[in-house]
Amino acid sequence: MAVIGVLTAGGDCPGLNAVIRGVTVRAAKIHSAEVVGIRNGWEGLMEGDTVQLDRDAVRGILVRGGTILGSSRMDPYVHGDGLASCAKTIEQNGIDSLVVIGGDGTLRSALRLSQEGLPVVGVPKTIDNDINGTDMTFGFNTAVQIATEAIDRLVSTAESHNRVIVVEVMGRTKGWIATYAGIAGGADAILIPEVPYDIEETAEILRNRHRRGQRYSIVVVGEGVEPPPGATTQQKRKDAFGFERLGGVGFHVATALEQMTGFETRVTVLGHVQRGGTPSAFDRVLATRFGVAAADYAATGQTGVMTALRGLDIVAVPMEEACATIRGVPADIFETATMFFG
Repeated sequence: MAVIGVLTAGGDCPGLNAVIRGVTVRAAKIHSAEVVGIRNGWEGLMEGDTVQLDRDAVRGILVRGGTILGSSRMDPYVHGDGLASCAKTIEQNGIDSLVVIGGDGTLRSALRLSQEGLPVVGVPKTIDNDINGTDMTFGFNTAVQIATEAIDRLVSTAESHNRVIVVEVMGRTKGWIATYAGIAGGADAILIPEVPYDIEETAEILRNRHRRGQRYSIVVVGEGVEPPPGATTQQKRKDAFGFERLGGVGFHVATALEQMTGFETRVTVLGHVQRGGTPSAFDRVLATRFGVAAADYAATGQTGVMTALRGLDIVAVPMEEACATIRGVPADIFETATMFFG
């Protein structure tokens, strides 16, 4: 009987449990394969922390946020010796292939393991939507929905008090969430890492609104945006595993806008609320389809690939393609957003 290992690594994301469920049920029902869950991401693979998964083990998890397997920021190439660090766990559990559910950093490590000889299938997971080779990652739709609902609520309080509200959203170095939530929420300005901005131009957008009698504004800012010129920035922070922690640029943008316009400006940082909770129906379906496809690829020896959404189809793309670049917001999509600024 074939044995498929499955792990979730990196930041948590709505839909992870749907993938685990998809892999487990498909592997058992169609391929008569056994599934071994690896706890806490790469850490579990390096330290031998595993659990058997079957149909009963994944009942009821479709609607749950987070991941029943846990996750961590540990990486076999940053904190270990690559495949050699994982070999004992793989051998002891008889793992024939490994399904790795993660973002760009996790998938790059999965690619390296594949190049060392481990049969690996990747599944693209991130609210940031920045993985190359797929039209969309699961988790993104949920994060955008949460951010849009927050903007809707903030519009009413901004209008009531004649305030500017800066809304900082996640996305690391790419502005997918900021752009989509900004469009959906009717933001008056959007700042994303991919597009250089002039803080004076943003301030003028707000002044023009006030001149026309619109005495409130919503500015959406991606967390990876550079602070305005002259902003006093803190030393970049890192987490326990040495990875950079982002967040807080919205306060610098708000301070600059208030000083330049004289309009009272407040900040809301949505932070991790975008990553938690129940996945949207779209993400549940996409994640399930990814899990089913990953089980098929792993069981039939089609490894070294990542599941991807192309149009309405789930396809396999080479992991080298998925890891080649970090995918930013296309110019035409952001240009659509700018049509509604001010």
